[in-house]
Amino acid sequence: MSRWRLALLLLAGAAYAGLSHWMMLFHAAEPWAVVVLLVPLWLTALGLAAARVGKWALLIVAAAGAALFVLVLRGEAGDPNRLYVLQHAGINFVLCIWFGSTLRGDGLSLIGQFAQRVHAIVPGMKRYTDQVTLVWTVYFALMVVASVVVYLTLPFSAWSLLANVLTPVSVVCLFVGEHFMRYRLHPEFERTRMIDAVRAFYGAPVDNGAPR
Repeated sequence: MSRWRLALLLLAGAAYAGLSHWMMLFHAAEPWAVVVLLVPLWLTALGLAAARVGKWALLIVAAAGAALFVLVLRGEAGDPNRLYVLQHAGINFVLCIWFGSTLRGDGLSLIGQFAQRVHAIVPGMKRYTDQVTLVWTVYFALMVVASVVVYLTLPFSAWSLLANVLTPVSVVCLFVGEHFMRYRLHPEFERTRMIDAVRAFYGAPVDNGAPR
C-alpha cells in the first residue's frame, strides 16, 4: 500500500462518513439508503466468518445478509434507525471481542501480532502491545455503550454524528496518538512508519528497508 493509496483510502473513508451522515439525516427510511448503509456490517461479518470460522459460516452470513436486504427492499425490515444502531454497535462489539480475546494466555496480543509483521518483538514490547490492545478493547466497548446511550437519550441526528463523524475521527486520533506516544514512553523501540502499521493490519508486505 503506497502513500497515495493510503491517502485515497482516508479520503474515501471521509467521503463515505459524510455521505452516511447525510443519508441518515435526510433519507434514513429509503430502501436504497438502508442497503448502502448496512453494507459495511455485512462485509465485516463476511470477512470475519471467512477468516476465523470457515466456509459454512461464510455461507450462513452471506445468506442472512441477502435475506435482510430483501426485507429492506420490500419495506419489511422494521425501523431503519435501529438497523443503523445495530450496525455501529455490532461492528464495535465484534472488534472489542476480537481484540480482547487475544489478551488471554501467554501468546501475542492482536497489536503484538501486527507489530511482529513489521519487526521482531524485543523485550518490553510484548507488555506494551498488550497494553495497547487493552486500550483498543476498552475503546470499542465504550463505543458500544455510547452508541446505545446516545440513541436512547438524544435525537437521532446526534447519534448519526457520533457514528459517522466522531467514531472515525476518534479512531484516527487514537491510532496517530499511540504512534507518537510510543516513542516517548519507549525510545528504545525500533521506529516504524504509520503506513507500515496500516500495511500490517491489512496483511500487506511491509517494506522494512524504506527510510524512516
